[in-house]
Amino acid sequence: MPFDGIAIFTKETKDATKLLEKEGKTDEVKPVFAESYIFQDMRMEVRNERSEMVEQLTAKMTSSDFTAEEKNEIFDEIAELRKVSSTEALMEMQIKALGYPEVFVRGEEERVNVTVLSNEEHSPQMADEITQYIMSSWDGAQTVKVDFAESKE
Repeated sequence: MPFDGIAIFTKETKDATKLLEKEGKTDEVKPVFAESYIFQDMRMEVRNERSEMVEQLTAKMTSSDFTAEEKNEIFDEIAELRKVSSTEALMEMQIKALGYPEVFVRGEEERVNVTVLSNEEHSPQMADEITQYIMSSWDGAQTVKVDFAESKE
């Protein structure tokens, strides 16, 4: 018999719903909204965008139409793209360590945008804490924008 993961989850969900209906707790069943998937989609979008840029720059580097100096500049540009990507990932991990369930960080030139998924009320102090961390840890960050998205848990 082939494995059908969807059928397994569907059956378990129906059984759980029937159990709650028996106990009179149908109003406690809430749909699950996975905000973290939105963050994953945004990360994939950025990753794909940068991957295309690296491909274009690599094609320029291998072309004989550019001088050695221009190729060095292209190489530096590729290195900068990789540095920004790794810095974003590091900032996300560090901000998650502060107690936030999900974070998306995007750096563009001197501007850093941070979107934080929060289970609790956010405050200006929380935004200041994140801003100070980014400003002290990210070389070249001149402007930091922090947005909070409420978790639907």
